[in-house]
Amino acid sequence: MAGMLQFSSRSLPRNVVRFTSRIWELENSQITVKTRSYQQGRAFRSWICRLGSNAGGKRFQLEQDIQNHHLRIQHFRSSAILCEEIKIVTVPPFAESVSEGDVRWEKAVGDAVAEDEVVLEIETDKTSVPVPSPASGIIEERYVEDGTTVKAGQQLFKLKVTGAAPAKAKAAPQPAAEAPAAAAPSPPPAAAAPPPTPAAAPPPPPPPPRPAQAAAPMASIPVAAIRHAQAIEAATVKVPPADPTKEISGTRSEQRVKMNRMRQRIAQRLKEAQNTNAMLTTFNEIDMSHIMDFRKQHLEAFQKKYNMKFGFMSAFVKASAFALQDQPVVNAVIDGPDIVYRDYIDISVAVATPKGLVVPVLRNVEGMNFADIELGIAALGEKARKGALAVEDMDGGTFTISNGGVFGSLMGTPIINPPQSAILGMHGIFDRPIAVKGQVVIRPMMYVALTYDHRLIDGREAVLFLRKVKAAVEDPRIMFLGL
Repeated sequence: MAGMLQFSSRSLPRNVVRFTSRIWELENSQITVKTRSYQQGRAFRSWICRLGSNAGGKRFQLEQDIQNHHLRIQHFRSSAILCEEIKIVTVPPFAESVSEGDVRWEKAVGDAVAEDEVVLEIETDKTSVPVPSPASGIIEERYVEDGTTVKAGQQLFKLKVTGAAPAKAKAAPQPAAEAPAAAAPSPPPAAAAPPPTPAAAPPPPPPPPRPAQAAAPMASIPVAAIRHAQAIEAATVKVPPADPTKEISGTRSEQRVKMNRMRQRIAQRLKEAQNTNAMLTTFNEIDMSHIMDFRKQHLEAFQKKYNMKFGFMSAFVKASAFALQDQPVVNAVIDGPDIVYRDYIDISVAVATPKGLVVPVLRNVEGMNFADIELGIAALGEKARKGALAVEDMDGGTFTISNGGVFGSLMGTPIINPPQSAILGMHGIFDRPIAVKGQVVIRPMMYVALTYDHRLIDGREAVLFLRKVKAAVEDPRIMFLGL
């Protein structure tokens, strides 16, 4: 871009860059503007600018000269002006089964955020959806407050893009070096010669004795007053806890906290299951000694190959899939006047998180082996602990396993996870005396419970299902033999 400049005019052709400069006044009220003509290569066209009479000298009428000629011109360059970029961040699209969520802010206005850093989370009925920053910048404005219910596409906040990640806090400076040791004290001055001792004076006469004064009476304080003062000094002021979910300080106060959407949804679904299903629970016990020996025998090789521990969940998940294939009605569900039989086994594994109970799903378990199940459970558990579970990870499921034994539960009756028809409850492993071939022996035992919908599943199918799980866990070889 080059030109010899001049004035600002809207009448110049598009290939002439408009600038503002002083006007050269000539005797004939004309100036010559020289500009690069891109259509003519390096040739330049002369434009005759005549001072218009109807515009007070502010507008010019241009007449193109016919002749093209090459002239020496003065070149200049202009740099691009970088404008501050502003981004408006909106609510991301939800899954099909989710329409809205509640906002929980992680950052405040004025905070500097890096690219992909989580600014807020949207709590939905099933999971929390993190909303990251699209670029490094500063949050200038929030369009919704904490706890507001939002829908997909709604504006959340305004971000001023800076392009630089927020600087980390600098390390505290090292303490200054200690001051040098004080100079050694100067030696004491030489002792002066003692003055000559004067002659001893006669001792003064003793003072006359003073009359004895009467002792003041001792103040008396009641014992009750002393105890009251001591109680006041020892008294401490108690304030309500900052987080009532983690502490009870005894102030006899009450704090009302809004229930998050996930907890509301859990409460709603559990109550629906209780009101809809005819729930009944049957129990059995499993001798865990054989599966514990099996696990101990193959633990090292399994950990070396798959870089993870061999747990008990894979045995129960595989045994449940084996029993579901034997009793397909437990894998079915009532839908209005129909019964839906599903030709696949998707097992939901209940996982407790700080935000509530979630049930991610292992799909097509009928085709998995122990290693596949352990790897799948580990991946889902890691996502659950990080709060990264998506709605798709928890959608569906034909059967649920709940392991209360990790918290030391002895026995319990789990509640069905709708729209399923049954749930298996695992409990803690405790040494108990049992009878084996007429002998009383101590074995590690676990109680298991199956809660089922009695509208669909009869007691016979439920008991046979639980016995099949018991047999498969106590001796996994029957699963490989198809017994």
